[in-house]
Amino acid sequence: MFRYFETLIDPYQDYPETDAPPRRLWPYLRALSRPFHRLFLVAGLLAFAVAAVEIGLIHYMGRVVDLLGTATPATIWREHGLELGLIAVFLVTLRPLLQGLDVLVLNNALMPNFGTLFRWRAHRHVLRQSVGWFEDDFAGRIANRIMQAPPAAGEAVFQIFDALAFALAYVLGAAVLLADADLRLFVPLALWFAAYLALVRWTVTRIGPASKAASDARSAVTGRVVDTYTNIQSVKLFAHHSGELDYAKEAIEHARRTFAAEMRLFTIMDITLTLLNGLLILGVVGLAVLLWAQGSASVGVVAAATALSLRLNAMTGWIMWAISNFFQSLGVVAEGLETIAQPIALTDRPGAPDLRLSQGAVAFRDLSHHFGKGSGGLDRITLELAPGEKVGLVGRSGAGKSTLVKLLLRFYDTEGGRIEIDGQDIAGVTQDSLRRQIGMVSQDSSLLHRSVRDNILYGRPGAGEEAMIAAARKAQAHEFILGLMDAEGRRGYDAHVGERGVKLSGGQRQRIALARVILKDAPILVLDEATSALDSEVEAAIQDTLYGMMEGKTVIAIAHRLSTIAHMDRILVLDGGRIAEQGSHGDLLAQEGLYAGFWTRQSGGFLGTDDDKTEAAE
Repeated sequence: MFRYFETLIDPYQDYPETDAPPRRLWPYLRALSRPFHRLFLVAGLLAFAVAAVEIGLIHYMGRVVDLLGTATPATIWREHGLELGLIAVFLVTLRPLLQGLDVLVLNNALMPNFGTLFRWRAHRHVLRQSVGWFEDDFAGRIANRIMQAPPAAGEAVFQIFDALAFALAYVLGAAVLLADADLRLFVPLALWFAAYLALVRWTVTRIGPASKAASDARSAVTGRVVDTYTNIQSVKLFAHHSGELDYAKEAIEHARRTFAAEMRLFTIMDITLTLLNGLLILGVVGLAVLLWAQGSASVGVVAAATALSLRLNAMTGWIMWAISNFFQSLGVVAEGLETIAQPIALTDRPGAPDLRLSQGAVAFRDLSHHFGKGSGGLDRITLELAPGEKVGLVGRSGAGKSTLVKLLLRFYDTEGGRIEIDGQDIAGVTQDSLRRQIGMVSQDSSLLHRSVRDNILYGRPGAGEEAMIAAARKAQAHEFILGLMDAEGRRGYDAHVGERGVKLSGGQRQRIALARVILKDAPILVLDEATSALDSEVEAAIQDTLYGMMEGKTVIAIAHRLSTIAHMDRILVLDGGRIAEQGSHGDLLAQEGLYAGFWTRQSGGFLGTDDDKTEAAE
């Protein structure tokens, strides 16, 4: 039974994906809710049915009171025994079935699937964002919004059917019941309801903004805390424990103040609601007793009016909290949409074909990219790499080396000019097909918090165990991998490496990253200080592997250690975003220019340049 309701909606069903989802709350939720429309209708009808049964029972209790006051026990059982028996059967059969169906639809069909569908689609949309988009935000805040918004939306949907629809049906039923008993009993209920609606309006117009402010503040706390934890080594290294506490305390205190302001509204609401409910009981019950004293109402009417008033008194606090939570949840969703619903800026063109790589020729034509600042970055670079050519890139920090590579991978769209691979503009092919043809090892090769096996197979998921181990051997990684063991007792290739590979040394991470790229075996190879984290002995052992990897491939290698690119077919020196010099190692030394100066100043072949983040900011 549970499985039937839990599988009524498939949260992973296909849907028309869009690059620019609605950014306003209601249009977004409307589009998100399409698979649930029929279930919403069923849930609404069930909520009304449950409320109608509750009102009917109160009405019938009034009838029972009247029967007890006008007949003897013997006549009651003789004349009304069948009726009472049927009501008893209804109470223990049909009413639980109706209530059970209502909660099954809400708890088992709607709640798990609505939040799951929201989170799946939000994650799927965010994952399509560009690298630059992720660099402009905190990973912790993005994740926090994807985790908070879906359950908040699910809570809002739950409150609509569990509380709001039920409450509306209940109040309407109460009005009908009282008006049927005596139209005058409807008056105090109508006055109370008008005041109650005014209180609801006052509350929700303030709860929404207050809730959004509190949610924003909580996200800010998460962003700061995650930023500290992610960079804990720097925190400890620079002894900034106190500074980080102050940094977090500022955000935590702001979150406390915004939450306190939100709670003030709930306090005012509670006090006012208690007063209104007192007036309701006094008005309805007092008037019913007065009508009874005048002979205009029976004892059953007084009993029903009293039961109804007390039930409304108990229910209105719950309904007000439900309404407040509803708008509070919507505030959390609205805050989440600021991230979740951002349009995809870097997209494939409609109908873009896959890249067809035949030779591996790469061309940069009048390429410019200044990160939107009008200066810095790359400035009118024109460069052609023949199929299989090996080119080294050197230059000072901010010269544009890493920017050139990121543009080749289409992590950003170029601001001017174009990049071609085998004559195809990379802006006109699908991003996935482009990146499948490029293997890259960077100086900061982070790993996924998964097993060593998963990390290496990331290069080519369909590869077998033998191919994976062969790649690890070529990267001089197999021996140390066999000796790994994580905190859960998993060993060797099954051992997990920690967030970003933190449980491994820099050299171990680099060798696993190398194994991953070796396994990928892409025809275009980018090396961004691929051996920078290795000690001299391991680097010497891997150099032959690297040269073997380059065989038959078009290669771009960024290097600070100039000796690692001295044997390249051609070396380019970037300066100020332009190609200042190019030629073989010997030719550049003979020119006695920038490259010759770098070579002369190096001790052991190092050039202290390049900082990806600095370069990206310039």
